[in-house]
Amino acid sequence: MEVKILEYNENYVKFILSGVSTAFANAIRRAMISEVPSMAIEDVFFYENTSVLDDEVIAHRLGLIPLKTDLDSYVPADECDCKSELGCPKCRVIAVLDVKAEDRMTVYSGDLKFEDPNIRPVSDRIPIVKLEKDHKIKLEAYARLGRGKDHAKWQPVSVCAYKYVPIVKVEAKRCDGCGECVEACPKRVLEISNGKVKVVKQLECTLCKECVKACPVEPPAIDVSWDERSFIFQVESTGCLPVSRIIVEAAKIIEKKASDFARLVKAVGEVKA
Repeated sequence: MEVKILEYNENYVKFILSGVSTAFANAIRRAMISEVPSMAIEDVFFYENTSVLDDEVIAHRLGLIPLKTDLDSYVPADECDCKSELGCPKCRVIAVLDVKAEDRMTVYSGDLKFEDPNIRPVSDRIPIVKLEKDHKIKLEAYARLGRGKDHAKWQPVSVCAYKYVPIVKVEAKRCDGCGECVEACPKRVLEISNGKVKVVKQLECTLCKECVKACPVEPPAIDVSWDERSFIFQVESTGCLPVSRIIVEAAKIIEKKASDFARLVKAVGEVKA
């Protein structure tokens, strides 16, 4: 297995994963989406709400605010020893929102005050509710670790997709350089140089094969295929975790599942023996 980084920053990465099966690539993708835990608001207790929005609507908005997550200091609720419905300091963080409008105003995610400064909204400018003069909202919110397979608010990624690494070949001897394939390509993968068609952005190819359809030569002088053991991944974090941590945690989860399965198979074999 090989990994080649094409683009990278804290919240986005584009890389080529080679030497693996489609099943393994999809397992990594699914683990990043549904298995890597992140923090989100789960329970909300309202003490006062005179805004135009119902409690349920505001609670739903709060739950969808992505939160900076500390995986080293907290454990998922289902793994915590407390077994409490509302959790304990090991598995949950409390946030308070207490705002009274002196004039018309918008309440933002930055108005939430968390007991742990390491747990906070990814952005302070996410609108929650608009208040008219003298309107008030006072609530207590409980955030906890969860997984995307239980609710989308716990998905740590906003984009997580892959495609096969494309292979585009032009038969120079048969290509007459008409340029019709160049015009047909929506991603500008091809260009004409010295009267010949050349591949200049192979990785941008979406495998649509419009260039093949446009080629007037029979059979077409251009061929589009793909490497079945190489994939281009694009992963974008919601900001709750660095994208590198999401990928590492996904790999750890797959490793653990594989180890558990191997132990189970071994145990079954010993019982039958």
